[in-house]
Amino acid sequence: MSSAIHSILIFLLATLCAGSLLYALLEPRIKHATRVKSRLRLAAGGASHAARNAGVAAKPRKRSVEDTLKQIKEKQKEKEKGRRSSSPSLTGRLRQSGLEWGMRTYLGVCIAVGVTAQMLMAFAMGLNSLAALVPSMIAGVLLPHLYLNHKRNKRLVAFRGELPNAVDVIVRGVRSGLPLGDCLRVIAAEGQEPVRSEFKGIVDDQTLGVPVQDALMRLAERVPIPETSFLATVVAIQSQSGGNLTEALANLSSVLRERKKIREKIKAFSSEAKASAGIIGALPPAVAGILYLTSPQYISLLFTTTLGQVVLAGCAIWMSIGVLIMRSMINFDF
Repeated sequence: MSSAIHSILIFLLATLCAGSLLYALLEPRIKHATRVKSRLRLAAGGASHAARNAGVAAKPRKRSVEDTLKQIKEKQKEKEKGRRSSSPSLTGRLRQSGLEWGMRTYLGVCIAVGVTAQMLMAFAMGLNSLAALVPSMIAGVLLPHLYLNHKRNKRLVAFRGELPNAVDVIVRGVRSGLPLGDCLRVIAAEGQEPVRSEFKGIVDDQTLGVPVQDALMRLAERVPIPETSFLATVVAIQSQSGGNLTEALANLSSVLRERKKIREKIKAFSSEAKASAGIIGALPPAVAGILYLTSPQYISLLFTTTLGQVVLAGCAIWMSIGVLIMRSMINFDF
């Protein structure tokens, strides 16, 4: 009996010694694993807490961006309603064309063109003053209008082509530490026309105390193209909700350049159709001119007789309608 008890005690002591030895050997690893688990748990909790904080912080900014976009969209809708209800004024078109004309100058040009057209019709075509009165009035109103629209469209196209370079100047200036207002002044002083004159208007507005986002909104009204609306929207969102202005303007510059590439592709694809339309539209006047040089008695009936003049006017009207239809088929709105 005593030998059995001694054996059990020896076994328990041996087991205790072996367990103590194993614990002494494995204790550092156990503590290290415990610390690693606690740190991972704290890191996971901190990351989730940071993510929650970031989400909470991002919600007001997202709401601010949405509110800003909503306000800009409402303003654009109001402007579009105003444009639909009334066409651009003559003063606005004169300013957008870059011509230094006033209302009196434009009216004087219309009168001069009308008088010149009446004299040409009276002496060259043999029409009396009363017969040439209505066509000369139409020419006096239509030709200056077409010339004004041509200059206006040409200036808007030049502005659209130069605007990406101006945005790049702003991006480089802001990255180097210049304020946005100083970058706008650099463009107003050293930019290319017509961007320079329009940005000079922005600088003048800022000098009078107008905020930069409102000044850019005025630019979008003065130069009614989508690119100026994009620029005004980006700056308005950044000024009201914050964010990286440099990155936003850099993305805008790339978007504007891609739009320019697409526009050039469309122009290249439609050049053949434009050449065909030009040839078709130029054939009747060219043939009439050749006949007038080779056989003036044969074609002079169109200018000397009443029936010939009516036929000539009808042909001119139908040719004009055909040219306008071909122009609307070829031009793509982008």
